Amino acid sequence: MVRPPPRGARVSDDAPDVGRVLVVTAHPDDVDFGVAGSVATWRASGIEVAYCVVTDGDAGGFDPSVSRLAMRDLRRREQLAAANVVGVTDVTFLGYPDGRLMPTLELRRDISRVIRRFKPDRVVGQSPERNWQRIYASHPDHLAAGEATVCAVYPDARNEFAHPELMAEGYEPHAAAELWVMAAPARGTYVDVTDCFDKKLDALRCHVSQEVDRDGGLEERIRGWLTANAREASLPEGRLAEGFLRVDTR
Repeated sequence: MVRPPPRGARVSDDAPDVGRVLVVTAHPDDVDFGVAGSVATWRASGIEVAYCVVTDGDAGGFDPSVSRLAMRDLRRREQLAAANVVGVTDVTFLGYPDGRLMPTLELRRDISRVIRRFKPDRVVGQSPERNWQRIYASHPDHLAAGEATVCAVYPDARNEFAHPELMAEGYEPHAAAELWVMAAPARGTYVDVTDCFDKKLDALRCHVSQEVDRDGGLEERIRGWLTANAREASLPEGRLAEGFLRVDTR
């Protein structure tokens, strides 16, 4: 017998008023570790999805013979290929330097610009809170991108007097109805991604420069994470899920 989700947990079935989702992450590959299964699921249901990648990922990789400029270009190509796997073609690279990100007013403005252009119903971002149980999810760039994304969703993107240069560029204010936070210390909303698990893995494997599967254990590792999420959501045994903190921002 399938148990109902625990009090406060919600398995998302995506109400029909969600037509556009914007995912904002610090680095190329962050979106694929955190939300690619959900993205593939949303795209399969007809929801439009766009990515905003804040840094170039130029501090990544393991080969010292590869220049940082070449790494930047390589990681952009890898992210575009990964996006294509899950059906995303709208990818914005903001070009901030990897490893030195701060939640500045300039970054808040640049994310707000993307929000105003794409006009999402839902924004998905990284957590600005450090997760001591999963420290790798709390890279300083992730925290900075998460904080700037929260500020862009509320209040910047919806306030016509914030970043007045955006109005001058023709970007009208836009209020996203909700913010979903990846890798948050507290979660309560889940997406069943079982049917799109293979696409998530294929997207991750596009990031060859990051050697995401160098030990051959990628599938087992990701399956373990998503199985734990599915159990939190009281989904049937064998199901896989990605989990989020949902914030109503209407």
